[in-house]
Amino acid sequence: TLYCYSPDKDNRSSANACWGTMTGNGEWSGSNDAVTPRSLFYDQLQKRVGDKGNNGYVYNRNITASSSPTIEVAQRLAMESVTTPRVTIEMWTDSIPYTASISANGLKNINDIKSTNTHGKSLKGSDEKTVNKAFAISNGKMTYDGRLIVGNRYAIPWWNGRTKDNFVVKGAKPAITRFVPGREGTGWTDRIDSVVTFLKGNGYAMLDNHYGLWYDLRRIDHERVKRADGDVSAPFYEQPFTRCGKGRAWDGLSLYDLTKPNLWYWQRERDFAQAAAKEGMLLFNQNYFQHNIIEAGAHWVDAPWRPVNNVNGTSFPEPVPFAGDKRVFMAEQFYNEQDPALRPLHEGYIRMCLDQLKDNGNAVQLISEEYTGPLHFTRFWLETIAKWEKETGRHPMIALSCTKDAQDSILADPQLSKVVDIIDIRYWHYNTTGLWAPPAGKNMAPRQFMRKMKVGKTGYKEAYRAVREYTSMFPDKAVTLFAQQYPQYGWAILMAGGSLPNIPVDDQKFLSDVAKMKVVDNNQTASGAYDMIGDDGIGYVVYSHTDKPLCLTVSTGRYNIFCIDKTSGSIRSVAKKTAINGSYTLTESKAEQVYWIEKI
Repeated sequence: TLYCYSPDKDNRSSANACWGTMTGNGEWSGSNDAVTPRSLFYDQLQKRVGDKGNNGYVYNRNITASSSPTIEVAQRLAMESVTTPRVTIEMWTDSIPYTASISANGLKNINDIKSTNTHGKSLKGSDEKTVNKAFAISNGKMTYDGRLIVGNRYAIPWWNGRTKDNFVVKGAKPAITRFVPGREGTGWTDRIDSVVTFLKGNGYAMLDNHYGLWYDLRRIDHERVKRADGDVSAPFYEQPFTRCGKGRAWDGLSLYDLTKPNLWYWQRERDFAQAAAKEGMLLFNQNYFQHNIIEAGAHWVDAPWRPVNNVNGTSFPEPVPFAGDKRVFMAEQFYNEQDPALRPLHEGYIRMCLDQLKDNGNAVQLISEEYTGPLHFTRFWLETIAKWEKETGRHPMIALSCTKDAQDSILADPQLSKVVDIIDIRYWHYNTTGLWAPPAGKNMAPRQFMRKMKVGKTGYKEAYRAVREYTSMFPDKAVTLFAQQYPQYGWAILMAGGSLPNIPVDDQKFLSDVAKMKVVDNNQTASGAYDMIGDDGIGYVVYSHTDKPLCLTVSTGRYNIFCIDKTSGSIRSVAKKTAINGSYTLTESKAEQVYWIEKI
């Protein structure tokens, strides 16, 4: 722990480029960073006496790692973390010849030095199970009680937060596995019923949950050093594994046991799933969180999978091979399911995720938040699920959420494709010039790819194309889209036959009808004048792209015709009990307008 206090406003103490737990009202600069020169002493000595003063030994590290590497650089750094052991201070000092004199000539005796009694204030740190059978994938749609589930996606906070009242009032957001001892409410330990009320009131259809980036809020400083003590700071972002009560992890608390579940974490997920089910909402359970193993080194140092943090003997290198003394490239080792030490732990953890939520019909299992991992690990994840399903006879909803190349490879496999219920488009998208699709297993995070590959512009047509390609090839699987510029293309998702569209309509009859509709492809829709979904027995929905009248081909019968405001979801009547004999001209057509043609 570093203490830096200023006596008063006119006498300021400062600390520059320090690493550690920082306490005090001094001026802090360059924290958790490297500075030049590496040694202030030898730099000043050389300036004073010239080159003859450059006789010291300074451990210089490479500090040039970029947060936006090229694919080639990321691959090279990932391999270096596998093949090149990190040099420790002990290794380095042992390699340096000892040349200093140990002669006592000219030195004062300690007994001859007068002591000075310093009075001052102590500089201590301030430490402040219910099965819901109403959820289904039917007709390639995700439904609740026969109605299409619609709404936005809620993503939990990853790591930030405060326990002060003013933060909770102004900026706190719900997080179901965040824990603040003795405090209950949004921003602290959330009340599950309050979270569900918040989601319902703000138009959310699902909560996307994963374990915390780190447990202890002290790591908010992005330091990589071992903590001096276990005086952790709330809020705590819980991990899915329990602490064993033995040893000492990097954060000062006891070690994790990767084979045993954190009962509080999983009970919170189950409690939310059960409460959300009553409102027709879903829980997305991300098994992993890739942010821990790529990018900033601070994301990895407290991670349960790091060998110094668990009792399970994980095989990751120690000391951590930080690239540029700051970045971490641990994906190559983490996704190595052939590693004899890691494989049983990965299998056990995947099964843990399935076991803990097996009784919650609205729980969807996904491989990882921010996932750009390799195809072989994605296959391994699905193979483990398939074995569990065969053993238990249970079939939870499984979403395939990965890069497009891995996604297409999995879907082309007749066996693994059977495990997939939902095709989740999240890490690629079409743009106005083509396709933005990072490759799998290149040791770069999605946002790093975005810095190296032009994301491009997207619109309704691009979102529609992505969803429609999969709904046409896999009509029995649900297709969701949470990619670039989500959630503004909810209507494109709906009209392409997709699931979980973020549309504001809450009319129960409408949602029940569209759950049964399929995409209508004909000469008129091919012209681009409109998109259409429908069923000859219940009606149609039309999304117009033109101000010109639309000539629609529909089944013979009587219809009510409505216009839907695509922004507010309000529905107004256009015509009632209209008899139609095979075709109907929609004369009031307007571009970007939605029409519901309800058969009666």
